Parts: sequence; C-alpha cells; structure tokens
Amino acid sequence: MNKVIFKMVRHDDGSVYETNGALSRNFRTREAARKAAKLAASAASQTIPLSHENKDEEWYDDTG
Repeated sequence: MNKVIFKMVRHDDGSVYETNGALSRNFRTREAARKAAKLAASAASQTIPLSHENKDEEWYDDTG
C-alpha cells in the first residue's frame, strides 16, 4: 500500500495542503485546508473499479 502525505502550508494569506509537490487551492483558514486534505485522503484510499483491454483485445475488470 502506498502512503500519501498531506502537508499544511501557509500560502497567499491563507492555507493550502501539499501532496507530491502539488498545492491545493487556497483556503481561508488552516482548519478548512485540513478538512479538505482529510477528505482528499479518504477519497485516495478508496478503490476505483477500472476496465482494461489487454493486448489480445480481451476486457477485464480491475481495481485501482
């Protein structure tokens, strides 16, 4: 399992969260940014069903 780290950062008179070098949108408060990071973390931990086609043109379902 991969570990994703969300870091809180002050930015342009507000707060953002950073993950993998990317910044979120700006939030007015640190608490609002923390809540958004928590929501993003929970969404990232969910599995998403995906359908793939292999080189033999056969389709199969997977989770990512």
